[in-house]
Amino acid sequence: MPGHALILSLISLLASGLTALKLFRMGLSRRYQVFFWYLIFRVLNMAWSLFLPLNSNIYFYSWVFSEPVVLMFYIWVVWELCGLVLERHRGLSSLGRWAMYFGTCISVILSILSLIPKIRNAPPQVSRIIGYYYAMDRGVTFCLALFLLLMMFLLSRYPVPLSRNVILHVSLYTVFFLSNTLSVILGGVFGLHLYTQIDTGLLVVSAACSLCWLFFLNRKGEEIRMTIPHFGPEHEERLLLQLDSLNSTLLKVARK
Repeated sequence: MPGHALILSLISLLASGLTALKLFRMGLSRRYQVFFWYLIFRVLNMAWSLFLPLNSNIYFYSWVFSEPVVLMFYIWVVWELCGLVLERHRGLSSLGRWAMYFGTCISVILSILSLIPKIRNAPPQVSRIIGYYYAMDRGVTFCLALFLLLMMFLLSRYPVPLSRNVILHVSLYTVFFLSNTLSVILGGVFGLHLYTQIDTGLLVVSAACSLCWLFFLNRKGEEIRMTIPHFGPEHEERLLLQLDSLNSTLLKVARK
């Protein structure tokens, strides 16, 4: 592993470990339970892979077995974020989660279908496995990034008060998923020619997001409530009533 990549990986590893410890000490590990366990898994997975040569069979098979777990954690984290953003509107939260599951499945299927002609022409079995994994990665991260962007758009139109931590959490994961999707797309377009530059860019974004979680996700951020005001108070009240009415309708439908 090149020196700069090793330094960025160590920054992400250290920041992730310290963030998990910070969440546990502040009592926020229960509120962000999925994110907390993802950080634990990420630290263990990164620490293990740093000691393995990139061209070794052990590294390849550890990546093959860990990558699906990573993607599942991504889905679970966004599932948790949806519940945090819409914790006062359980009906909308349930609808949003089902829409996320459906969209993720469709996105993964389309990504795999788009790569099947290229994968078939790849002679080694290893290349085919990597191709399918990159297709799943691109499909999952793109769908989750799109889902978070749509959720943030919803928040910009409805004056729903959220903690600063939740807004930070959603924003960072949106950036993280978009950068991951972009790196996979660029890797597919340019191949190995720009692999080092693309991988370095992704490591920079990952390290920056890890540091932001470490320094800005705190107990005070739970107490600070923020909204994105676009209308006057009378319009905001009307919009909130509409949102509550839609949430009540969805809850009634779910009970039937």
